[in-house]
Amino acid sequence: MTIYRKLAILVCAGILFLALLPIANTAGSAFLDLFKSKSKTVAETPVAEAMHPHGPPGGWPEHGVFGTYDRAALQRGYQVYAQVCSTCHSMKLMAYRDLTQLGFSEAEVKAIASNFQVTDATPNDQGELVQRPARPSDNFVSPFANDQAARAGNGGALPPDLSLIVKAREHNEDYVYSILTGFGQAVPANETIAKGMNYNPYFPGHQIAMPAPLHEGVVSFADGTPATVDQMAKDVVQYLAWTAEPHLEERHETGFKVVVFLVVFAGVMYGVKKRLWSKIK
Repeated sequence: MTIYRKLAILVCAGILFLALLPIANTAGSAFLDLFKSKSKTVAETPVAEAMHPHGPPGGWPEHGVFGTYDRAALQRGYQVYAQVCSTCHSMKLMAYRDLTQLGFSEAEVKAIASNFQVTDATPNDQGELVQRPARPSDNFVSPFANDQAARAGNGGALPPDLSLIVKAREHNEDYVYSILTGFGQAVPANETIAKGMNYNPYFPGHQIAMPAPLHEGVVSFADGTPATVDQMAKDVVQYLAWTAEPHLEERHETGFKVVVFLVVFAGVMYGVKKRLWSKIK
């Protein structure tokens, strides 16, 4: 077997591996979920299991090989975060300048940042650290000075940072969407909700400290989109998906180019192999 034939076989095997990788990943996840469900012991204390999360009708536009973010939805989602979620939840890994990737102009980003006050790292002539309006280069200002203040302001519960929340939770966007739209349901007769907790069937144990954050018309979208609970949840989850994976579109584009290159390269190598072996009888 010549080196060219070995190389052609290796390239074909690589392409086959890339084609089967998503299938293997899905099958592996399903097997892992099945294994987890079967491995529960009788000694475990029975707790109310969360309902399986679901996404909105039509799914998420960023999913799939050619998935992309909906820029209009991302801007609406940021508005929901800024006007609703940011009162309790921080987003420490985001800088205001990142908002230009959502379609906001530099002037709009400067205006958004200037609404917040930050402590300047450089002291003044008297050696004092002073407050100044935030700049686009500053990270998002957190609603609380520290975790202790956050707990004190939320009855002992610590609101999680939302920078990577979609990637940090199983079922990703579907989980966050289900939590946001899962409030307001009647509590089953066989369940008791502790004082200060709220019923949500999609949260493990069905009790969550966070009250329903979204209500009809709580924000007014600039593009005229009706601010229903479902619409706001869908938009803010897409925004949170983008903050967790802002380079997803570049990855999809690069992956497609790599696959095309490998296919073309495999064809060229197959032609080379045929040409070389045609002289051997």
